[in-house]
Amino acid sequence: MQKGIHPTFQKVIFLDASVGYKFLSASTKSSSETMEWEDGSTYPVIRVDSSSASHPFFTGKQKNAEIGGRVDRFKQRLNYKK
Repeated sequence: MQKGIHPTFQKVIFLDASVGYKFLSASTKSSSETMEWEDGSTYPVIRVDSSSASHPFFTGKQKNAEIGGRVDRFKQRLNYKK
């Protein structure tokens, strides 16, 4: 590995502000905003739009419309034309 060309890898707090969910992970991203974590250390905070706590797929609130596959849609188009 060449020295001086890679970004720094550090621990950051990802904060989903829509539900107040936060988790500690490692990332190359950084921020000027900081927050104290449960272990007493201060880490940079990265705000995210959605996380597993707020995304409909993970929360079970996703609406699944049964529209069928390609063949079903093709057959449906043919039936409408007759």
